[in-house]
Amino acid sequence: MTVSGVLILVGVLLLLLGAYCSWTAGRLDRLHHRVATARASLETELARRSALVAELAGSGVLDPASSLLLLDAAHRASTATSDERERAESALTRAIGATATDVEPWGTELSTAMRRVQLARRFHNDIVVSTRELRRRRMVRWFRLAGHAPIPGTIELEDGR
Repeated sequence: MTVSGVLILVGVLLLLLGAYCSWTAGRLDRLHHRVATARASLETELARRSALVAELAGSGVLDPASSLLLLDAAHRASTATSDERERAESALTRAIGATATDVEPWGTELSTAMRRVQLARRFHNDIVVSTRELRRRRMVRWFRLAGHAPIPGTIELEDGR
């Protein structure tokens, strides 16, 4: 093989490596965007559930003890800091399970809201796992294709499964 043949081969390999790195960086960027979108969707569903529970607690259809328990848990969940959020949302789920919230029409709406939270959390965690798996690849680490983006974390909370 001549020198020019070796140079052409090296050039082609570098071009393929660059194309692969560019494609992987783009994919990683899209995954990070999807994580942010899924997180926002989960936050929206959690806020809807808290608002619905607070509305149910204030409606007067439950006994006073159940109303106070639900109202307190909903307030704590909606005002929790990011460090306390998972604990507060789990406490809200337990409070919903501990009270008789199956009164019509609230029971149907609340079960729908609970299911939407479950789906949003599962979707978020699936995307986070995919993003982490891609970030663990050698090429991504060697060439620092993730840039300075923080590693996303899963959301672990009791969601009434």
